[in-house]
Amino acid sequence: MSRRTALPPLNALRAFEAAGRHLTFRAAAEELGVTQGAVAQHVRGLEAQLELRMFLREARGLTLTEEGRAYHAAVSQAFAQLSEATARLRPAPGHVTISVTPTFASKWLIPRLPGFGLAHPEIDLRVMATERVTSFHSDGIDLAVRQGETSFGASIRADPLFRQDIVAVCAPDLVGDAALPLGAEAMARQTLLHDTHDLWPPFLRAAFPGTRFGRMRGIRFSQTTLGLDAALAGQGIALASRFLVDRDLTAGRLVQPVAHTHQGPHDYFLLASRRRMTPATAAARDWLLAQADGPA
Repeated sequence: MSRRTALPPLNALRAFEAAGRHLTFRAAAEELGVTQGAVAQHVRGLEAQLELRMFLREARGLTLTEEGRAYHAAVSQAFAQLSEATARLRPAPGHVTISVTPTFASKWLIPRLPGFGLAHPEIDLRVMATERVTSFHSDGIDLAVRQGETSFGASIRADPLFRQDIVAVCAPDLVGDAALPLGAEAMARQTLLHDTHDLWPPFLRAAFPGTRFGRMRGIRFSQTTLGLDAALAGQGIALASRFLVDRDLTAGRLVQPVAHTHQGPHDYFLLASRRRMTPATAAARDWLLAQADGPA
């Protein structure tokens, strides 16, 4: 081959590129994990093959010659293009965006996220907590957890997660030594913590049939999670789906002052688009379903 077409050894080009950036053989050697002498030898070999001096050796370090400066710019650009091309060949980490309500996020999903990270370290899970209805296409959503009927449209795959089994909960100190479950008279003296679902009227009618409750003290919140936080703080009795409070009930942070379980009108479903289901999305979906079937 002619000098014009014969490429220098890759190691020589790497040594030259690193030395040209650092302008010292020592720093280039540290970056490449070789000895300073090896870098100097590669550069001398490159200069010999090209029959050009790439550097001026000075007491303060190296200085690129005019030819070396031009060649270094071209070699650096070539290495950058090789790095970009190699990166494009490697599969990017899986990204999965899941849309959930703030209550579902704080009371059920977030406590389980460490387990997801251990099971799927290759997936970058992004949690979007919002009450509004989201669009898989326009909002870039891969999965969503919402309450509703069994039909969400032909383009949506809906897997049941939890029944909406509504229970009343409060802090143990709120009821003190009172015998549980509370009777209607004791219940009438309690403060009710309401949310936007407004389930207290049907709950009380079913839990205490034939009893007419007058106006009861109450506090209203825009989100169920706020009502549950208030219940944990001993400010009243809240209603929530059992799966959202199972951990607090098991740990004794909450108790059930009323034995009744009310079947709500809308169960929880895990939603996914049938049109796009990446391997990462499928893995996250399977993990969520397994968690829903597992212990609290």
